[in-house]
Amino acid sequence: MTKHPTPALQIQASRHFTAWLAEAGIGLAFTTYQSGKLFLLGLQPDGRLAVFERTFNRAMGLAVHESARGGRQLYLSTLFQLWRFDDILNPGQTHQGHDRLYVPRLAWTTGDLDIHDVAMLAPDGPGPTPGEPTPVFVNTLFSCLATPDTASSFRPLWQPPFISRLAAEDRCHLNGLAMASGRPAFVTAVARSDTADGWRDHRAKGGIVIDVATGETVATNLAMPHSPRLHDAGDGEKLYLLDSGTGRFGTIDQASGRFTEIAFCPGYARGLALHGSFAVIGLSRPRDNKTFEGLPLDEALAAKGTTPRCGLLVVDLTTGEIPHWLRLEGVVEELYDTAILPNTRRPMALGLKTDEIRRTISIGEPLRL
Repeated sequence: MTKHPTPALQIQASRHFTAWLAEAGIGLAFTTYQSGKLFLLGLQPDGRLAVFERTFNRAMGLAVHESARGGRQLYLSTLFQLWRFDDILNPGQTHQGHDRLYVPRLAWTTGDLDIHDVAMLAPDGPGPTPGEPTPVFVNTLFSCLATPDTASSFRPLWQPPFISRLAAEDRCHLNGLAMASGRPAFVTAVARSDTADGWRDHRAKGGIVIDVATGETVATNLAMPHSPRLHDAGDGEKLYLLDSGTGRFGTIDQASGRFTEIAFCPGYARGLALHGSFAVIGLSRPRDNKTFEGLPLDEALAAKGTTPRCGLLVVDLTTGEIPHWLRLEGVVEELYDTAILPNTRRPMALGLKTDEIRRTISIGEPLRL
């Protein structure tokens, strides 16, 4: 059990969790929804787990961007802003033993849009700045996909065909986004609803997956689905998904809409990152409110004789086994998103509440007048 600077928080990892991080050559990032934390995981010099955290109000969606020119960026959605962090370290450089130093460089003030998943559009995609990578996010409040803008809160990019108008009503609880070649490919919603907050009446089996290009619904009868992701684990590209209300992690057949379970998640699963033949899944303990009451997950947990937990699962996509895990005990009970930090040993980030950000200064390439 690992003590942590956050009061009343303990972190416990499975026996070979750190060895897996070392072998994969990755760091991990995840967000905690209610407690408002960005966590970064890596390895200490002696191989033990390194945990780093920063506070951002209602930290939710994450996106990682690694540019061909060497830039390394991390995007984070918060209560009313979308942040871009830039790693200011050069290859081989370290800062206080960390090989990634993410500094908050840019924030779009969007207002409280209840931003869920965040991803990156390809430079030749439909973003507002041609040639530049642009974040796209799930604007859950307005039931659409959107991009940030400097002159407005957001620019709408796409909305489900059954949404008759953009309104701040969270009609279908659009939440998840899968990308293909830098363009939105699939989204998840809790229900096919076009009335204010109408999705809450269909939580147990109203969940859908929508093909963005065609507007067609490719899967139905899901329970609060989240985190769709397209990934090729060596056996062809598949659409992976968390059927959060049932605790199932699996794939969706894009032709038939059939869900094939890979593994059961002992908690409310939300946040999915894929690396090679492994999936990293975030788990939450369901809140004590009507949103999480009466879901099939309750019966599934009881049938398996377990209680919901908070933390991370590492699932082997080929076998469905869970060789590695990380558990959080204490004040953190709910996660939202997870992300892979490639070629990373020990990441850290600057926040906005300490003096360190005042003293961290870097100089860019000089310009000529």
